[in-house]
Amino acid sequence: MHRIGLPSEDRSIFDTRSLDEIYAEIREVYLSTGLPWVIGYSGGKDSTATVQLVWYALSSLQREQLRFPVYIIASDTLVETPVISDHLNATLQQMNEVAREQSLPFEAHKVTPQITDTFWVNLIGRGYPAPNQRFRWCTERMKIQPANRFILDRAAEYGEVVMVLGGRKSESASRAQVMTAKHGKITGSKLGRHHILSRAYVYTPIADFTTDDVWTYLLQVPSAWGGSNRDLAAMYQSANSGECPLVVDDTTPSCGNSRFGCWTCTVVTRDKSMEAMIDSGEEWMLPLLDFRDWLVETQNPETKHLYREHKRRTGEVLIEARTANGQRLRGLKNIEMYMDETGEEVIAPKLIRGPYKLEFCKEMLRRLLQTQQQVRTQGPDPEIELISEAEIHEIRRIWRTERQDWDDSVPQIYYEMTGKRLNWLQDDIGTFAAKEYQVLDAICREHAIPTDLVARLMEQERQMQGMHRRAGIFQRIDDVLREEWRDEMTIRQKYNLPNLEDSDEAEA
Repeated sequence: MHRIGLPSEDRSIFDTRSLDEIYAEIREVYLSTGLPWVIGYSGGKDSTATVQLVWYALSSLQREQLRFPVYIIASDTLVETPVISDHLNATLQQMNEVAREQSLPFEAHKVTPQITDTFWVNLIGRGYPAPNQRFRWCTERMKIQPANRFILDRAAEYGEVVMVLGGRKSESASRAQVMTAKHGKITGSKLGRHHILSRAYVYTPIADFTTDDVWTYLLQVPSAWGGSNRDLAAMYQSANSGECPLVVDDTTPSCGNSRFGCWTCTVVTRDKSMEAMIDSGEEWMLPLLDFRDWLVETQNPETKHLYREHKRRTGEVLIEARTANGQRLRGLKNIEMYMDETGEEVIAPKLIRGPYKLEFCKEMLRRLLQTQQQVRTQGPDPEIELISEAEIHEIRRIWRTERQDWDDSVPQIYYEMTGKRLNWLQDDIGTFAAKEYQVLDAICREHAIPTDLVARLMEQERQMQGMHRRAGIFQRIDDVLREEWRDEMTIRQKYNLPNLEDSDEAEA
């Protein structure tokens, strides 16, 4: 194969192996395994090259030899960059149509997170802070679990599966170290054992490809399913390259600065890829970038107290401090024990803040719905959906049952921002309303009792109403009473925390 492009950082695979030899290896591995294959596909260059290599290799076999399915799975976090999401949907559809026409065993599927694990349900519903390097809660819920569920379902059906991944040693030094490690390798085989999924083998047909090799192959060999590899190259050029791989464990590199990631990603300070796409003519995406940059601002330590609760979702207040001799203390019990035993104050205490406040979550929902209206008006798709109705219903449920939203704010916000009404679920047992909260608040203030404490206890009782067995009610009540109900000012005074305006508090 004739090599094109810039000089490679490593020796080309095509200097030592022909394309026919690579195809022959793929056929040999497929026939020898006698298992279904699952190929991770992201829509980027590496996964496209992987699927295309397997497609061409297997298409030359006799149809009776293609006894086991080859599943192509793409992970959709539901907050993918819209341009990439459209590209992915169109490609998966093409793959399925061409596979049927050619009687090939390929089946393209899109895997998505469960409704309780989506980005908006966790961010706006539960108040999880925008992801960052230290607290990247999104990857496990939105990528690893959906992919693994699909893989484990196929393993349960067939006994075992072969995962075909587009990892390359030349991606990075750490990636090369993982891929060359002897652990999990099977002697005399191109396969390895997956280090987490016990019933899955791993095959990486482009492990020794360089970046130039990938582009050389894609630009000289046409797409097997009728797509355009040159359009793919143009997309990379317009967005500064990079791609987000199918993530099946925590050793897979994070998207970070990558091109094919989520438009909501706040792990990096600037989303240079989205900026590049806007500069390349996709101006309608500017509201998405503005929303994403607004989320990044909530990570500023100096203003975090404006957005975040002083206690965790578990009801615990977490303080980190040091003793006079430099010992690290974490948690109220450890700090209280130290203060009681030594009589000394702790040094440089910091409050580790919890989830977004409910009022700020309401503002996020308003701004998200506003952003959705803007991109529908300005963009190519007047029906584009940034947040689904199912997610909106789940957010409402969480706010009402876990966050004491007796105002039932979600339907009000949705109508305010869209002018539409959804088919809202009516609770037969009945729920508390805003007027009842006002009465409860007045009574609790009179008796110096935290209003939300009583509201939480009443909600626990309401949820158990009508049940034949109430065995768990006492545990629920006990859990609520064990939460920290002192306000932030009281906590700061007791543990010698600096004033809010002087604090520089750590991330959760």
